[in-house]
Amino acid sequence: MTLLGDAARLRPPPGEGANLSMWDGAVLGRAIATHPGDAEAALAAHEQAIFARAAAVEAEDDDFYTIMIDDRAPHRLLALMTGVEHDA
Repeated sequence: MTLLGDAARLRPPPGEGANLSMWDGAVLGRAIATHPGDAEAALAAHEQAIFARAAAVEAEDDDFYTIMIDDRAPHRLLALMTGVEHDA
């Protein structure tokens, strides 16, 4: 089974789900074209590409998920969106 877009992520992307779906589809299409007749090789190439991208995103994590789930999550999200810090 191969999952594309949001379904392939261990955690939600910060606002880029539709873009990830299109990117995943393009990467999968390229892998299939590169490995005609060899579905296993195509899927392995696709997975290698999406795992590399996921690792890069993880390395650049800006604490978005901490902001989403900590005790002050509503206030932190509002501050992230507005640029103004709000007290609880």
